[in-house]
Amino acid sequence: MSNTVQARGFEFRKNSNKRLKALGFFLPAMILLVMFYIYPLFLTVFFSFTNKAMTGIHAKENNFVGFSNFIKVFMDPKFRRAIWVTLVFLLFSGIIGQQVLGFFYALLMKKKHKAIRRFVGMSIIAGWITPDIICAFIFAAFFAKNGTLNLMIGSLGIKPISWLFEFPLVSIIIANIWKGTAYSMLMFQAALDGISDEIMEASTIDGANSLQNLRYITIPMIKQTFSITFVNVTLGTLGTFVMIYALTGGGPSGATTTLAVFMYEKAFVAYQVGYGMAIAFIMLAIGAALSIMYVQAMKGDQ
Repeated sequence: MSNTVQARGFEFRKNSNKRLKALGFFLPAMILLVMFYIYPLFLTVFFSFTNKAMTGIHAKENNFVGFSNFIKVFMDPKFRRAIWVTLVFLLFSGIIGQQVLGFFYALLMKKKHKAIRRFVGMSIIAGWITPDIICAFIFAAFFAKNGTLNLMIGSLGIKPISWLFEFPLVSIIIANIWKGTAYSMLMFQAALDGISDEIMEASTIDGANSLQNLRYITIPMIKQTFSITFVNVTLGTLGTFVMIYALTGGGPSGATTTLAVFMYEKAFVAYQVGYGMAIAFIMLAIGAALSIMYVQAMKGDQ
């Protein structure tokens, strides 16, 4: 009996040591998660229900105002326009631009020589690792009246265009696609490399063409990658601020004022922190809703 008790005690201590070791590995990550995500998220939610400001009496003393900030936000016509601009920017820059183009690049690179894949990969990744402010300067020069793009179309006899004033939203969409496509390409490339060549060869022998292989084999086998890239690209695109603000400042006349820019203007230009945090909370809700909807849709197809 005593031997059994001793054995159980030893097993309990052994399991406890394993749990402590596991906790030791997870603890640094949990601390970082609390410091840089959960705590800022809590502050965002808390301040969105207050009248906190950066100047005046409300800078020192702020009161709980309930849903007052959210009511003001939804009544603001500039917010409704910012919602529209954000959705257009997200659709064409993130979902269609980065995902579709990244998937297309990954398909082109499949089975290509290592040297070609390395060169193309490095060329595309260069945009991804370039800081947003540097990308803004690059595209400010590219879209300038005497910039590269106008020199290119000028050789075709087309008059120079003030892209950042006449087509500001198109300009920031192109800039963001150039910067963010590399992430999607790398994710899809890794997923495509995991598809066995024997499966594709068997399908081809059975009479399937390239489009049928793509529709019925390739895409269904990498659905999980589509879900992951969509969530990350959606959240990343919703939060794009530096490049837009440096390129256009949200103008002209609010044509490129996304929710991120609108939130910055209210919180740090107009000093209405509570109002700005309400916009930030709405951005978070939109990103979470889109991500959940997409993941559930992908699960439903399985």
